[in-house]
Amino acid sequence: MTMALTLGIDVAVRAEHQATLARDGATVWRGRKFWTRPADLERLWADLDLPDPAELTVVVEPTRNAWIVLAEWFRRHGARVVMVPTTQSADLRKYYSKHTKNDRIDSELLARLPLLHPEGLREYSGQGPADSLRRLVKQRSTMVKRRVAVFARLDALVELLGPAWYAVLGSNYGIAALEFLARYADPHAVIRLGRARLTRFLIARSRGAWRDDHAAGLITAARETLALWGTGDGSDGMDFAELAEDIAHEAEQALFLTRQIRQIDERVANLYADADPAGIVASAPGVGAVISAVIAGRIGDPHRFTSLAAIRAYTGLVPKVNQSGVSKVESSITKAGDPLLRETLCTAADQARRVDPQFAAKYQRLMVGDRHHESAICHLATHLVTRIAACMRAGQPYALRDVDGTPITEAEGRAIVKARYKIDPRRRENVRYQRMRERRKQAAGQESQESRCAPTAQPANTKPTSRQVA
Repeated sequence: MTMALTLGIDVAVRAEHQATLARDGATVWRGRKFWTRPADLERLWADLDLPDPAELTVVVEPTRNAWIVLAEWFRRHGARVVMVPTTQSADLRKYYSKHTKNDRIDSELLARLPLLHPEGLREYSGQGPADSLRRLVKQRSTMVKRRVAVFARLDALVELLGPAWYAVLGSNYGIAALEFLARYADPHAVIRLGRARLTRFLIARSRGAWRDDHAAGLITAARETLALWGTGDGSDGMDFAELAEDIAHEAEQALFLTRQIRQIDERVANLYADADPAGIVASAPGVGAVISAVIAGRIGDPHRFTSLAAIRAYTGLVPKVNQSGVSKVESSITKAGDPLLRETLCTAADQARRVDPQFAAKYQRLMVGDRHHESAICHLATHLVTRIAACMRAGQPYALRDVDGTPITEAEGRAIVKARYKIDPRRRENVRYQRMRERRKQAAGQESQESRCAPTAQPANTKPTSRQVA
């Protein structure tokens, strides 16, 4: 479709943007520089001299968050704003100018893109990263991963104290355990504190869940640690005071992240209630409070996609296709979409197969057909996002049904899945073993193609040569 006027903007983050104006693919002017400032934008808008703002199409690449301000400004002034994926624009840039890359060429390419590749453009309909729910669920995911990394480091440090500490504190590190490790990770300090004061501390930090028995267990664990390491004054290889400081640093980080995640959860719940007041996403099987907010926040308005296939492609769960003539090869998934949405959908699909008989039946067919667990879950995640998106577009909640279409409750679905579609654990182990054998064969084939001087796992030939004998 021919556009009257197209403004291609190469967005910069800390420098001036460059714009090129094209009319029906022919360049009107190029290389106009401007900043994201009201005066610069008004001057650029006046230079366009538009009789009708709707005739202008602005093409931008989603460069960090700097493009959001420009897109919103031009949309408020009546222009149509479209986005192009950075990978597609990079491929077209190499085609037109293989050995040169600059901002002027980029802006000129963007201005011509509606004629060169119109199906690759996505119309800007929302605020993207400026949307509160979309941004907040990503922030929560980042904090959860940071806390997991802190827990891993904390595990490694507590291991130096001995296994008895895990038996009392557990491995999930709740608030009471983190409060204790932040103050009394030194076994000498635990023993000096005494059973009575330690009991009062644990009761206050755990809201009464931990009492005298936990205090006694911690004192026993402290004495066992001292018995393992000796006196613990540093002469026997361990300075418990320094170790306690290191553990306290990690525990305080975990406490801070835990409090931040709780505050974010409250904000996410309120934002999701505003974004999906009917609870359509949350009605799907395997979708809880956190997952429903992630799906609603990352998909956004489902009507901004041209079809359900476009939503599936946006998740990156669709396979790569290589077709030529009569041959067609579908390899691994593209992973070209939103990584957080893809990860969340796989988690939800793994839970949905335990509730929805239709998902459980498909999972069973895939596993019987020598699919491994991760591949089967990817297939289920693709079907799950398709159904959720269809419900969002129709404005109707998810209807849980049996394989014959009979409406059922969640409790009935769990019972049906448990009775009909139970997977033998040995089947999954056999598939995993077969895949390991295939990988070993591939590795052996690669090793046989290496050069003779490459290191190998085979024993060296120890027979002397004729030169060595001489």
